[in-house]
Amino acid sequence: MDRRAELTEFLTSRRARVRPEDLGIKVYGGRRRVPGLRREELAQAAGVSADYYVRLEQGRAENVSQEILDAVADVLQLTEDEQKHLALLAKPARRRTKRRTAQRMRPGLQRLLDSMTDVPAFVLGRRMDVLGWNRLAAALIADFDSLDLKDRNIPRMVFLDPASRDFYPDWEAVAEETVGYLRMYAGRYPDDPELAELIGELSIRSPEFRVHWARHDVKDKTFGTKTQHHSLVGDITVEYETLQPPGEPDQLLVTYTVEPGSPSEQNLRLLASWTAADRENSRFTAEAPELP
Repeated sequence: MDRRAELTEFLTSRRARVRPEDLGIKVYGGRRRVPGLRREELAQAAGVSADYYVRLEQGRAENVSQEILDAVADVLQLTEDEQKHLALLAKPARRRTKRRTAQRMRPGLQRLLDSMTDVPAFVLGRRMDVLGWNRLAAALIADFDSLDLKDRNIPRMVFLDPASRDFYPDWEAVAEETVGYLRMYAGRYPDDPELAELIGELSIRSPEFRVHWARHDVKDKTFGTKTQHHSLVGDITVEYETLQPPGEPDQLLVTYTVEPGSPSEQNLRLLASWTAADRENSRFTAEAPELP
């Protein structure tokens, strides 16, 4: 991805959201050529010269200070995640170019997942690839074992699997959240070739993805609530939390919990009991002696 182009498009999209009236700028008769703030209006409100802001928006401002970025973010009313994204684009960290190897999950982390028998849990890697999961997560979300390695990817599942619209009653919210995190990841690793391949594939195959991607919204994956419709037990509303395993900056442990005493808890318990029964049947079949 072109970092300069990304910075330009991001700031342009954020300017378009802010009305001049919100900053006390009087707008006189006549049609404005651009929605939201003009560059010179933003520059004046942020306390920088118009020329400097133009260079900043075009990615040509060297060694931009955090104070200026904070001033611009304040005028644009950026969220905390958007501020982080702006800093990543305007002040990219210098990284050594190194060959990326296939991501692996530590065996100990998989054992941790397996021990969580009553909680759906899985691990996300780069580009929201699903690296590991427990039985309840597979029963609730997808049979990851049956999927090709490439298809164990949340954005592909959301945008390219037609069943996802039935699985997520509020599909639009899930789609927005998914793209927001993918965009956040792109700000951290704009030189990731597999990311470019994923975005290209989704852009070609999904009109909905193209619309969401063009908005330049960013949102880190931290915690939240979503409802999932399981074909056997019905709706389950989960509260998810994400944790970063120590020593694994590109991985997230995601756990699902439900409200105690709710219909969602009943449905999840039912699903967990079926999962446990399947596990016992599989163990019994594997250990049963052959008949003479």
